[in-house]
Amino acid sequence: MQDVKTIGSNGQISFGKRYAGRQVCVEEQEPGVWLVRTVTVIPDNELWLNTPKAQSDLQRAMAWASAHPADDTDTQHALGQMTHG
Repeated sequence: MQDVKTIGSNGQISFGKRYAGRQVCVEEQEPGVWLVRTVTVIPDNELWLNTPKAQSDLQRAMAWASAHPADDTDTQHALGQMTHG
């Protein structure tokens, strides 16, 4: 799709409301030629979540949680063990 946009006097281009709030990467390939792509930025301290090990651990944890639904049938006993020993 091709669309002609006008750069406003403030130097901005509008891509429409559907992209409002999105982050984009703007790459100047040569003078006057830009490639604009939507991106998702991951903070450095969260990058470890995208490692194969973290993904594997998360999948294993989700499978365990699905096979062991939470219940509160033994809550009092568990709380007693936490406070007494």
